[in-house]
Amino acid sequence: MKFDMHCHTAEGSIDARISIRDYAQLLKDQGFSGMLVTDHDSYNGYRHWKLHRASMPKDFLVLKGIEYDTRDAGHYIVIMPDGVNLRLLEMRGMSVESLIRLVHDYGGVLGPAHPFGMKSSSAMFYRKMMRDTDLMSHFDFLEGLNACEKASSNSRARDLAEQYDLPCIGGTDAHVGKYVGLAYTIFDRDITCNNDMIESIRERGIVAFGGREREYRRIHEKRNLAVTTWSFKAFNFTMGKILAPVRNHRLNQALEDKKNLLQAAVVQAGHRREKAEHAAPPAERSGISAMTDHVGQRE
Repeated sequence: MKFDMHCHTAEGSIDARISIRDYAQLLKDQGFSGMLVTDHDSYNGYRHWKLHRASMPKDFLVLKGIEYDTRDAGHYIVIMPDGVNLRLLEMRGMSVESLIRLVHDYGGVLGPAHPFGMKSSSAMFYRKMMRDTDLMSHFDFLEGLNACEKASSNSRARDLAEQYDLPCIGGTDAHVGKYVGLAYTIFDRDITCNNDMIESIRERGIVAFGGREREYRRIHEKRNLAVTTWSFKAFNFTMGKILAPVRNHRLNQALEDKKNLLQAAVVQAGHRREKAEHAAPPAERSGISAMTDHVGQRE
């Protein structure tokens, strides 16, 4: 199945100029099977699609993702399992370590978006990643082709993926209609939901990715000027600080909730095992006891 794995919509990203309906229709017309919505720190684009699904393009799959802004290591594409709804992921400014732990604790996957792209938002231009390159081993994939970046940036991303043995995805990163469909990712199986996509990524089910970069523009140079880079980083840091009290509370609560769920699952499994043992015929129970005693004596 063919997907665009990096999509911004007017309903979810303040800098996007294309509706999710138009985005989906353009991809469908180009032979894509689906799209992963990755708005900036927001699920509003996906919510809009879900609310108005009846009027959206038919026979086209829209999955829920997000492009998360960390405070210390750039942007990350995050895919969470079906049914996991963490508003915390809509509050920018977590550290990259906290993001990794949260996503993996809840069964999701994540990877750097455009790791060598715009300096203000790309992982490998942050001191955090340059100093602690072992963090790369904690990611599940990285974006090996971003249609909004230069060919040289994408080439460096693919080299990094090879170095850390990470699968690559291709994403358009389009914010306007004319760039939709420039990049793609092909999976080796049917994808029907987020869980299928997560499983496929973990099992190395991406059989191809690629596309082409959009035309080179002077904006590529302007956005990497020192004043642009540091202005954006300052904005991101400030917003992260403002949101920190609420975000940190929600982060701690989310991690505690997951811990409690795991503990409850262990207890329930124990109860089911005890119930099964009590329900077994007496002869079978005595056989089990004898086996247990024998093992105990042998040890």
